[in-house]
Amino acid sequence: MKRHGNIYPEIIEFANILLAARKAQKGKRFRGNVLVFNYQLENKLIEIQQELIDKTYQPGVYRTFYIKEPKTRMISAAPYPDRVVHHALCNIIVPIIEPTFISDSYANRVGFGTHKALKRFINFARTSRYVLQCDIQKYFPSIDHEILKKLLRRKIKCRDTLWLIDTIIDNSNEQFPVLEHFNGDDLLTPLTRRKGLPIGNLTSQFFANTYLNGFDHFVKEKLKCKKYLRYVDDFSLFSDDWGFLAEARLAIEEYLGNNLRLKIHPIKSQLFETKCGANFVGFRVLPDRIRVRTENLRRAKRRLKKLKIHYNQQKINLDKVLQSTQSWFAHIKHGNTWQLQQQIFNSLTWISEELEKGQATPSAARWFLEQQS
Repeated sequence: MKRHGNIYPEIIEFANILLAARKAQKGKRFRGNVLVFNYQLENKLIEIQQELIDKTYQPGVYRTFYIKEPKTRMISAAPYPDRVVHHALCNIIVPIIEPTFISDSYANRVGFGTHKALKRFINFARTSRYVLQCDIQKYFPSIDHEILKKLLRRKIKCRDTLWLIDTIIDNSNEQFPVLEHFNGDDLLTPLTRRKGLPIGNLTSQFFANTYLNGFDHFVKEKLKCKKYLRYVDDFSLFSDDWGFLAEARLAIEEYLGNNLRLKIHPIKSQLFETKCGANFVGFRVLPDRIRVRTENLRRAKRRLKKLKIHYNQQKINLDKVLQSTQSWFAHIKHGNTWQLQQQIFNSLTWISEELEKGQATPSAARWFLEQQS
């Protein structure tokens, strides 16, 4: 396996850091911290570049908040200058490592995503009798720092780049505690190993894919599973042979425990017939139709109600409401949801009333009116 060296000069090149800043601000240009940063853009970028050159760079303090969709997750937002550094690093190391990923790993990759993963899942489900669906228990909080660094060193040998990677990993904020024992551990081992990556970092998303890359190849090449896909920590194996999948589950549990210090969720990981229907990326995949999961639909309806409240409180404008609405409808159109779409649109009469007052831009209004026609 080829290891890449002397790539740090590419990371700290001013053009790369400028590109990183442009990527980091995408969709966030008018937020206060971004506006302040961009007001002195050149000076800020030179400051970041000098800290990287001198190796005095130290990540700032994360801002944390919690979401419940449906389980509670801790989301960590790095300070904006750190996000620029994350993009600068990923601009260079992603093209080195990502070509080693299998084609059926769909999360956080340009040109992949949930809808391509759903299409592939549907194809596998409708051409297979059985599916083994697994979910890794507390994945991001369980990622072992020592193992992750070793995996990254298989592709990168540049000492300066590894210093930056280690700095970002070592400064991960504290995640939900995970106390799991594995073969060879003594009583205190789980307490002595550094674990956990903050959900929300660009680097965390890429490192999470890298962490399971070897596992993906194990399933495809060692277990010889032809129909396999993964989306973050959710993965599925398909086959017409129940026994093959039952044995695969045992091999998977052994591999994850021995090599990555991970465990699959004992309840969410199930082997069953595809004709029963399977949940994946917010949809329920049945043999003859695709439905939106009930819990996802409830969350969407709550979100739409919240948008109306925020609009009435003048926290957001109608264009923002329509943007969020359009995003949701673009998602559910990947299922058999025509009647559902009509039901939801019929509940949004208040938007029609606001459009009549001229509260939205013509392009946003046009989209909404076209959906109603």
